[in-house]
Amino acid sequence: MSSFTLDDFSDLIERPDGGLRGDAEERRERQDVPPEALGRLDELAGWLSAAQSAVPVRTVERPKVVLFAGDHGVAGLEVSARPAGSADALVRGVLDGSRPVAVLARRLGVPVRVVDVALDCEPDTLPDEVVRHRVRRGSGRIDIEDALTAGEAEAAFRVGMTVADQEVDSGTDLMVLGDLSVGGTTAAAALIAALCGTDASVVTGRGGSPIDDLAWMRKCAAVRDSLRRARPVLGDQLRLLATVGGADLAAVTGFLLQCAVRRTPVILDGVVSAACALVGQRVAFRAPDWWLAGHDSGEPAQAKALDRMAIEPLLTQGVRVGEGTGALLALPLVQAAAALSAELPVRDEPPVRDDMPVHD
Repeated sequence: MSSFTLDDFSDLIERPDGGLRGDAEERRERQDVPPEALGRLDELAGWLSAAQSAVPVRTVERPKVVLFAGDHGVAGLEVSARPAGSADALVRGVLDGSRPVAVLARRLGVPVRVVDVALDCEPDTLPDEVVRHRVRRGSGRIDIEDALTAGEAEAAFRVGMTVADQEVDSGTDLMVLGDLSVGGTTAAAALIAALCGTDASVVTGRGGSPIDDLAWMRKCAAVRDSLRRARPVLGDQLRLLATVGGADLAAVTGFLLQCAVRRTPVILDGVVSAACALVGQRVAFRAPDWWLAGHDSGEPAQAKALDRMAIEPLLTQGVRVGEGTGALLALPLVQAAAALSAELPVRDEPPVRDDMPVHD
Protein backbone atom coordinates (compact mmCIF):
# COMPACT_ATOMS: atom_id res chain seq x y z
CA MET A 1 0.00 0.00 0.00
CA SER A 2 1.61 3.24 -1.12
CA SER A 3 -0.77 5.39 0.96
CA PHE A 4 -2.32 4.00 4.11
CA THR A 5 -5.95 2.95 3.71
CA LEU A 6 -7.67 -0.05 5.23
CA ASP A 7 -9.93 -0.34 2.18
CA ASP A 8 -7.03 -1.88 0.25
CA PHE A 9 -7.23 -5.04 2.34
CA SER A 10 -10.60 -5.99 0.85
CA ASP A 11 -8.97 -6.14 -2.58
CA LEU A 12 -5.72 -7.75 -1.45
CA ILE A 13 -7.18 -10.59 0.62
CA GLU A 14 -8.54 -13.58 -1.26
CA ARG A 15 -10.18 -16.66 0.16
CA PRO A 16 -8.19 -19.90 0.45
CA ASP A 17 -8.43 -22.02 -2.71
CA GLY A 18 -11.87 -23.66 -2.58
CA GLY A 19 -11.13 -25.82 -5.61
CA LEU A 20 -8.05 -27.29 -3.94
CA ARG A 21 -10.11 -27.97 -0.84
CA GLY A 22 -12.50 -30.01 -2.97
CA ASP A 23 -9.55 -31.92 -4.44
CA ALA A 24 -8.27 -32.60 -0.93
CA GLU A 25 -11.66 -33.94 0.12
CA GLU A 26 -11.79 -36.18 -2.96
CA ARG A 27 -8.33 -37.52 -2.15
CA ARG A 28 -9.41 -38.11 1.43
CA GLU A 29 -12.27 -40.29 0.18
CA ARG A 30 -9.68 -42.60 -1.41
CA GLN A 31 -7.69 -43.14 1.78
CA ASP A 32 -8.07 -46.44 3.59
CA VAL A 33 -9.23 -44.85 6.85
CA PRO A 34 -12.88 -43.73 6.50
CA PRO A 35 -13.18 -39.92 6.58
CA GLU A 36 -15.64 -39.90 9.46
CA ALA A 37 -13.17 -41.89 11.55
CA LEU A 38 -10.87 -38.85 11.96
CA GLY A 39 -13.57 -36.35 12.87
CA ARG A 40 -12.55 -32.72 12.74
CA LEU A 41 -9.00 -33.57 11.68
CA ASP A 42 -10.32 -33.98 8.13
CA GLU A 43 -11.82 -30.50 8.22
CA LEU A 44 -8.51 -29.08 9.42
CA ALA A 45 -6.58 -30.87 6.70
CA GLY A 46 -8.94 -29.58 4.03
CA TRP A 47 -8.58 -26.05 5.35
CA LEU A 48 -4.79 -26.33 5.28
CA SER A 49 -4.82 -27.67 1.72
CA ALA A 50 -6.88 -24.68 0.63
CA ALA A 51 -4.63 -22.25 2.53
CA GLN A 52 -1.46 -23.80 1.08
CA SER A 53 -2.93 -24.39 -2.40
CA ALA A 54 -1.44 -27.87 -2.12
CA VAL A 55 -2.82 -31.40 -2.48
CA PRO A 56 -1.70 -33.40 -0.63
CA VAL A 57 -1.35 -30.92 2.20
CA ARG A 58 2.17 -29.98 3.24
CA THR A 59 3.07 -30.79 6.81
CA VAL A 60 3.52 -27.79 9.11
CA GLU A 61 7.28 -27.60 9.57
CA ARG A 62 8.06 -24.02 10.61
CA PRO A 63 5.40 -22.65 12.97
CA LYS A 64 6.21 -19.69 15.21
CA VAL A 65 4.69 -18.10 18.28
CA VAL A 66 4.35 -14.32 17.91
CA LEU A 67 3.39 -12.34 21.02
CA PHE A 68 2.54 -8.63 21.01
CA ALA A 69 3.11 -6.88 24.34
CA GLY A 70 1.67 -3.73 25.86
CA ASP A 71 0.28 -2.07 28.96
CA HIS A 72 -3.13 -0.41 29.16
CA GLY A 73 -3.96 2.67 31.22
CA VAL A 74 -7.35 1.22 32.15
CA ALA A 75 -5.51 -1.30 34.34
CA GLY A 76 -5.03 1.56 36.79
CA LEU A 77 -8.70 1.10 37.74
CA GLU A 78 -7.76 -2.26 39.28
CA VAL A 79 -9.65 -4.27 36.66
CA SER A 80 -6.90 -6.89 36.52
CA ALA A 81 -5.37 -9.21 39.10
CA ARG A 82 -2.00 -7.87 37.96
CA PRO A 83 -0.84 -4.36 38.89
CA ALA A 84 -1.00 -1.69 36.23
CA GLY A 85 2.13 -1.33 34.14
CA SER A 86 3.51 -4.79 34.91
CA ALA A 87 3.28 -6.48 31.51
CA ASP A 88 7.06 -6.30 31.26
CA ALA A 89 7.21 -9.00 33.97
CA LEU A 90 5.25 -11.30 31.66
CA VAL A 91 7.68 -10.52 28.86
CA ARG A 92 10.67 -11.32 31.07
CA GLY A 93 9.01 -14.59 32.08
CA VAL A 94 8.66 -15.59 28.44
CA LEU A 95 12.24 -14.60 27.68
CA ASP A 96 13.66 -16.56 30.62
CA GLY A 97 11.49 -19.58 29.84
CA SER A 98 9.34 -19.58 32.97
CA ARG A 99 5.92 -18.65 31.53
CA PRO A 100 3.52 -21.40 30.35
CA VAL A 101 3.84 -20.48 26.67
CA ALA A 102 7.63 -20.66 26.94
CA VAL A 103 7.50 -24.08 28.57
CA LEU A 104 5.18 -25.45 25.90
CA ALA A 105 7.14 -23.86 23.06
CA ARG A 106 10.35 -25.39 24.37
CA ARG A 107 8.70 -28.80 24.60
CA LEU A 108 7.25 -28.52 21.08
CA GLY A 109 10.38 -27.03 19.54
CA VAL A 110 8.60 -23.86 18.40
CA PRO A 111 10.45 -20.51 18.45
CA VAL A 112 8.85 -17.54 20.22
CA ARG A 113 9.05 -13.90 19.18
CA VAL A 114 8.01 -11.08 21.53
CA VAL A 115 7.20 -7.65 20.10
CA ASP A 116 6.92 -4.72 22.53
CA VAL A 117 4.45 -2.22 21.13
CA ALA A 118 3.46 -0.33 24.30
CA LEU A 119 5.08 -1.67 27.47
CA ASP A 120 5.21 0.77 30.38
CA CYS A 121 8.89 0.31 31.24
CA GLU A 122 12.22 1.74 30.24
CA PRO A 123 13.17 0.28 26.84
CA ASP A 124 16.77 -0.37 27.85
CA THR A 125 15.59 -2.98 30.38
CA LEU A 126 14.67 -5.41 27.61
CA PRO A 127 16.54 -6.77 24.57
CA ASP A 128 16.64 -4.55 21.50
CA GLU A 129 14.93 -7.18 19.34
CA VAL A 130 11.93 -6.95 21.70
CA VAL A 131 11.63 -3.15 22.05
CA ARG A 132 12.69 -1.94 18.59
CA HIS A 133 9.07 -1.62 17.38
CA ARG A 134 7.67 0.20 20.42
CA VAL A 135 5.14 2.88 19.48
CA ARG A 136 4.58 4.46 22.88
CA ARG A 137 4.91 3.75 26.59
CA GLY A 138 1.54 2.30 27.63
CA SER A 139 -1.84 3.01 26.05
CA GLY A 140 -4.33 5.60 27.31
CA ARG A 141 -7.11 4.96 29.82
CA ILE A 142 -9.91 4.12 27.41
CA ASP A 143 -12.84 4.90 29.72
CA ILE A 144 -11.97 8.62 29.71
CA GLU A 145 -9.44 9.17 26.91
CA ASP A 146 -8.25 7.71 23.64
CA ALA A 147 -5.83 4.82 23.84
CA LEU A 148 -3.75 6.29 21.01
CA THR A 149 -3.46 9.24 18.71
CA ALA A 150 -4.39 8.65 15.08
CA GLY A 151 -0.70 8.62 14.15
CA GLU A 152 0.14 6.13 16.88
CA ALA A 153 -2.70 3.83 15.80
CA GLU A 154 -1.40 3.82 12.23
CA ALA A 155 2.17 3.25 13.42
CA ALA A 156 1.12 0.32 15.61
CA PHE A 157 -0.96 -1.18 12.82
CA ARG A 158 2.04 -0.95 10.52
CA VAL A 159 4.20 -2.67 13.15
CA GLY A 160 1.88 -5.68 12.93
CA MET A 161 2.07 -5.67 9.15
CA THR A 162 5.86 -5.45 9.25
CA VAL A 163 6.16 -8.36 11.68
CA ALA A 164 3.86 -10.48 9.52
CA ASP A 165 5.95 -9.77 6.43
CA GLN A 166 9.18 -10.52 8.28
CA GLU A 167 7.89 -13.86 9.51
CA VAL A 168 6.46 -14.97 6.17
CA ASP A 169 9.64 -13.90 4.36
CA SER A 170 11.71 -15.93 6.84
CA GLY A 171 9.76 -19.08 6.04
CA THR A 172 7.22 -19.31 8.87
CA ASP A 173 4.37 -21.47 7.58
CA LEU A 174 1.89 -21.06 10.44
CA MET A 175 1.57 -18.31 13.05
CA VAL A 176 0.59 -18.97 16.65
CA LEU A 177 -0.67 -15.61 17.92
CA GLY A 178 -0.83 -14.29 21.47
CA ASP A 179 -0.55 -11.19 23.63
CA LEU A 180 1.27 -10.17 26.79
CA SER A 181 -0.73 -7.38 28.37
CA VAL A 182 -2.23 -5.99 31.56
CA GLY A 183 -5.64 -4.47 30.93
CA GLY A 184 -5.83 -5.90 27.43
CA THR A 185 -8.93 -8.00 28.08
CA THR A 186 -10.82 -4.86 29.13
CA ALA A 187 -9.99 -3.16 25.84
CA ALA A 188 -10.86 -6.35 23.97
CA ALA A 189 -14.25 -6.55 25.69
CA ALA A 190 -14.98 -2.93 24.76
CA LEU A 191 -14.13 -3.57 21.11
CA ILE A 192 -16.27 -6.70 20.94
CA ALA A 193 -19.21 -5.06 22.72
CA ALA A 194 -19.06 -2.16 20.27
CA LEU A 195 -18.81 -4.33 17.17
CA CYS A 196 -21.51 -6.79 18.31
CA GLY A 197 -23.90 -4.19 19.69
CA THR A 198 -23.82 -5.81 23.12
CA ASP A 199 -23.98 -4.42 26.67
CA ALA A 200 -20.84 -4.36 28.79
CA SER A 201 -22.09 -6.95 31.31
CA VAL A 202 -22.59 -9.53 28.53
CA VAL A 203 -18.96 -9.46 27.39
CA THR A 204 -17.02 -8.71 30.56
CA GLY A 205 -15.15 -11.72 31.90
CA ARG A 206 -12.74 -12.37 34.73
CA GLY A 207 -9.54 -12.19 32.67
CA GLY A 208 -6.51 -14.43 32.50
CA SER A 209 -5.75 -14.09 36.22
CA PRO A 210 -9.32 -14.33 37.55
CA ILE A 211 -10.55 -11.27 39.47
CA ASP A 212 -12.98 -11.05 42.37
CA ASP A 213 -16.52 -9.65 42.20
CA LEU A 214 -15.54 -6.07 43.07
CA ALA A 215 -12.85 -5.99 40.40
CA TRP A 216 -15.33 -7.49 37.92
CA MET A 217 -17.79 -4.66 38.66
CA ARG A 218 -15.04 -2.11 38.13
CA LYS A 219 -14.17 -3.82 34.85
CA CYS A 220 -17.83 -3.76 33.75
CA ALA A 221 -17.98 -0.03 34.48
CA ALA A 222 -14.79 0.58 32.51
CA VAL A 223 -16.11 -1.40 29.54
CA ARG A 224 -19.45 0.48 29.75
CA ASP A 225 -17.76 3.87 29.74
CA SER A 226 -15.40 2.83 26.95
CA LEU A 227 -18.33 1.54 24.94
CA ARG A 228 -19.97 4.96 25.03
CA ARG A 229 -16.79 6.41 23.54
CA ALA A 230 -16.54 3.66 20.93
CA ARG A 231 -20.00 3.86 19.40
CA PRO A 232 -19.51 7.16 17.53
CA VAL A 233 -16.43 5.82 15.69
CA LEU A 234 -17.67 2.37 14.69
CA GLY A 235 -17.45 3.20 10.98
CA ASP A 236 -13.68 3.77 11.09
CA GLN A 237 -11.81 0.70 12.32
CA LEU A 238 -8.44 2.39 12.76
CA ARG A 239 -10.06 5.17 14.73
CA LEU A 240 -11.91 2.57 16.80
CA LEU A 241 -8.58 0.95 17.71
CA ALA A 242 -7.19 4.37 18.61
CA THR A 243 -10.22 5.20 20.76
CA VAL A 244 -10.76 2.04 22.82
CA GLY A 245 -8.07 -0.41 21.68
CA GLY A 246 -4.38 0.10 22.30
CA ALA A 247 -1.07 -0.12 20.50
CA ASP A 248 -0.76 -3.88 20.98
CA LEU A 249 -4.32 -4.49 19.72
CA ALA A 250 -3.74 -2.27 16.69
CA ALA A 251 -0.54 -4.20 15.94
CA VAL A 252 -2.31 -7.56 16.28
CA THR A 253 -5.02 -6.38 13.86
CA GLY A 254 -2.43 -5.31 11.30
CA PHE A 255 -0.59 -8.60 11.78
CA LEU A 256 -3.73 -10.66 11.19
CA LEU A 257 -4.72 -8.80 8.06
CA GLN A 258 -1.23 -8.88 6.57
CA CYS A 259 -0.98 -12.63 7.26
CA ALA A 260 -4.19 -13.03 5.26
CA VAL A 261 -2.72 -10.92 2.45
CA ARG A 262 0.33 -13.18 2.50
CA ARG A 263 -1.88 -16.32 2.53
CA THR A 264 -0.43 -17.55 5.82
CA PRO A 265 -2.69 -19.23 8.40
CA VAL A 266 -2.90 -18.03 11.99
CA ILE A 267 -4.05 -19.76 15.18
CA LEU A 268 -5.81 -17.25 17.42
CA ASP A 269 -5.44 -17.42 21.18
CA GLY A 270 -7.92 -15.81 23.58
CA VAL A 271 -10.17 -12.77 23.83
CA VAL A 272 -7.58 -10.21 22.74
CA SER A 273 -6.76 -11.91 19.44
CA ALA A 274 -10.49 -12.62 18.92
CA ALA A 275 -11.29 -8.92 19.34
CA CYS A 276 -8.61 -7.94 16.85
CA ALA A 277 -9.86 -10.59 14.43
CA LEU A 278 -13.36 -9.13 14.69
CA VAL A 279 -11.98 -5.70 13.83
CA GLY A 280 -10.12 -7.34 10.94
CA GLN A 281 -13.32 -8.91 9.67
CA ARG A 282 -14.87 -5.44 9.51
CA VAL A 283 -11.93 -4.33 7.39
CA ALA A 284 -11.89 -7.35 5.03
CA PHE A 285 -14.73 -9.86 5.24
CA ARG A 286 -12.69 -12.68 3.68
CA ALA A 287 -9.85 -12.40 6.20
CA PRO A 288 -11.27 -14.80 8.87
CA ASP A 289 -10.98 -17.67 6.39
CA TRP A 290 -7.24 -17.62 7.18
CA TRP A 291 -7.64 -17.92 10.95
CA LEU A 292 -8.29 -20.76 13.37
CA ALA A 293 -9.42 -20.36 16.98
CA GLY A 294 -7.06 -22.43 19.08
CA HIS A 295 -9.29 -22.78 22.11
CA ASP A 296 -12.26 -21.56 24.12
CA SER A 297 -10.87 -19.56 27.03
CA GLY A 298 -14.21 -19.18 28.79
CA GLU A 299 -14.23 -15.40 28.28
CA PRO A 300 -17.74 -14.36 27.17
CA ALA A 301 -16.39 -11.71 24.81
CA GLN A 302 -14.26 -14.29 23.00
CA ALA A 303 -17.28 -16.55 22.52
CA LYS A 304 -19.28 -13.60 21.17
CA ALA A 305 -16.57 -12.62 18.69
CA LEU A 306 -15.94 -16.15 17.43
CA ASP A 307 -19.66 -16.74 16.97
CA ARG A 308 -19.91 -13.53 14.94
CA MET A 309 -17.08 -14.75 12.69
CA ALA A 310 -18.44 -18.34 12.56
CA ILE A 311 -15.15 -19.75 13.87
CA GLU A 312 -15.35 -22.81 16.12
CA PRO A 313 -12.57 -23.29 18.71
CA LEU A 314 -10.42 -26.40 18.32
CA LEU A 315 -10.05 -27.07 22.05
CA THR A 316 -12.05 -26.45 25.22
CA GLN A 317 -9.69 -26.79 28.15
CA GLY A 318 -10.57 -23.69 30.16
CA VAL A 319 -7.08 -22.21 29.69
CA ARG A 320 -7.29 -18.57 30.76
CA VAL A 321 -3.64 -17.60 31.11
CA GLY A 322 -3.40 -15.95 27.68
CA GLU A 323 0.04 -15.24 26.16
CA GLY A 324 -0.63 -17.66 23.27
CA THR A 325 -0.79 -20.74 25.52
CA GLY A 326 -4.17 -22.00 24.32
CA ALA A 327 -3.28 -21.37 20.68
CA LEU A 328 -0.02 -23.28 21.11
CA LEU A 329 -1.87 -26.21 22.69
CA ALA A 330 -3.88 -26.49 19.46
CA LEU A 331 -0.79 -26.56 17.23
CA PRO A 332 -0.12 -30.33 17.59
CA LEU A 333 -3.72 -30.96 16.52
CA VAL A 334 -3.20 -28.95 13.35
CA GLN A 335 0.11 -30.69 12.69
CA ALA A 336 -1.51 -34.07 13.25
CA ALA A 337 -4.26 -33.26 10.74
CA ALA A 338 -1.66 -32.30 8.13
CA ALA A 339 0.49 -35.36 8.75
CA LEU A 340 -2.41 -37.80 8.56
CA SER A 341 -3.76 -36.22 5.40
CA ALA A 342 -0.35 -36.24 3.72
CA GLU A 343 0.89 -39.65 4.82
CA LEU A 344 -2.03 -42.05 5.10
CA PRO A 345 -2.03 -44.42 2.10
CA VAL A 346 -4.32 -43.53 -0.78
CA ARG A 347 -5.77 -46.17 -3.07
CA ASP A 348 -4.15 -46.16 -6.51
CA GLU A 349 -1.15 -44.21 -5.16
CA PRO A 350 2.11 -45.57 -3.73
CA PRO A 351 2.39 -45.34 0.07
CA VAL A 352 4.22 -42.37 1.54
CA ARG A 353 7.48 -43.28 3.28
CA ASP A 354 9.47 -41.14 5.66
CA ASP A 355 12.21 -40.68 3.06
CA MET A 356 9.82 -39.63 0.29
CA PRO A 357 8.57 -36.07 -0.33
CA VAL A 358 4.84 -35.64 0.21
CA HIS A 359 4.46 -32.84 -2.32
CA ASP A 360 6.12 -31.42 -5.40
